[in-house]
Amino acid sequence: MKIIVPVKRVIDFNVKARVKADGSGVELQNVKMSMNPFDEIAVEEAIRLKEAGGVDEIIIVSIGPNQAQETIRTALAMGGDRGILVETGETVEPISVAKIIKAIVEEEKPELVILGKQAIDDDCNQTGQMLAALLNWPQGTFASEVKVADGSVNVTREIDGGLETVKLTLPAVVTTDLRLNEPRYASLPNIMKAKRKEIITKSTDDYGVDITPRLTQLKVEEPAKRTAGVKVENVAELLEKLKGEGVLS
Repeated sequence: MKIIVPVKRVIDFNVKARVKADGSGVELQNVKMSMNPFDEIAVEEAIRLKEAGGVDEIIIVSIGPNQAQETIRTALAMGGDRGILVETGETVEPISVAKIIKAIVEEEKPELVILGKQAIDDDCNQTGQMLAALLNWPQGTFASEVKVADGSVNVTREIDGGLETVKLTLPAVVTTDLRLNEPRYASLPNIMKAKRKEIITKSTDDYGVDITPRLTQLKVEEPAKRTAGVKVENVAELLEKLKGEGVLS
C-alpha cells in the first residue's frame, strides 16, 4: 500500500500574524514558518499505519516556494520515505492544489491520500473534499480514528450528535482532525537520515495545471480590538445597554 500525504508551509502556530502596513496581506518576511499542524497529524497517522504493517511507502507532497523543502524534510524525518515539491512562488488556491495533487495521485497510484482538514493560514477546509470529487474517490473528513482493513478504511468522525463511523472502499481520501493523534518529534538520527532522502522538484506546468487565481483579495485587516466590559446593577439596566448599542431591538 502507498500513501500520499500533502503538507503545507504556514506561519508557525505560536507566532502572532501581522498584517502588512498597506493591508495587502499578512507579513511573511522574517517570520518563523513550519508545517501546518493538521498536516503534521496526517503525517503521523500515515507513519502509524506503516508501523502497523501493510503500508510500503509514504510520499510527502508540498506545493509552494523552494523553502517548502524544509517542511518536506521535517515530514521525512518523522518517517516519510520520499518527497515531491511542486515549486511555485504564487499563491495557490485550494482548487488548484487539488488539481495538482490529483495529477500526482494519477502518476503515483496510491491507495490512500491523508491530509489535514484545513490549513491554519486560510482556514479554507476545501482541498480534501475537492480532491475526492476530482478523483471520484470516497472521502472521510474530520477523522478522529482511522483503521485500515482488507481493501477498505473505517473512519470515525465527530459530528454534532456524537461520533459517526464510515467505511470507505480503497482508494480513498481522508482528512484529519486534531483528536486523531499526537505527532511525534523527529529524533536527531532521523533528521540526519532525512537529509539523504529523495525530494523531486517539479513545476505546476509539469502537471498541466493553471494556477491563475480565481479570487481577488481586496484587503486584509487586523481584528477589532476588544473593549473593556461594563458592570451593570441589574437585568433591566443590561437590557437598556444592549438596546442602546443596537444588540437588541
